[in-house]
Amino acid sequence: MRLAEFIFLALGAVAGAYLRYRITRLPIAIGNLPINILIVNVLGSFVLGLFSALTTVLSFEEKYVLLVAVGFCGSLTTMSSLQLEVANHLDNRRLSLAVLEIIANVGFSLIALIMGRLIGYFMLGRMLQ
Repeated sequence: MRLAEFIFLALGAVAGAYLRYRITRLPIAIGNLPINILIVNVLGSFVLGLFSALTTVLSFEEKYVLLVAVGFCGSLTTMSSLQLEVANHLDNRRLSLAVLEIIANVGFSLIALIMGRLIGYFMLGRMLQ
């Protein structure tokens, strides 16, 4: 990895980690279910989907893939925090919240990624006409 690529990766990672930190510190919940982790996972999946569509057509250089897809989205989304929240629900005998957390994070993140791709391809279609 060249220094320029490393810098792009690091900049994306710092930006993603900072945004995740800011969002996860907010008191956001639906009832007893905190949705901070859901928000960062869905947002990151949407950005990754949009970026993947743009990259497919526009053939971005590797440094931009490192910046957005690997650095930013990789640091913004968080599987480990999701697992910790689920484990905490299980520790507190809240099985239904644990299951809901898993289904919501996986399901909504996948939907967000697909929507990001669709919007990206739609935008590209408009630009290329």
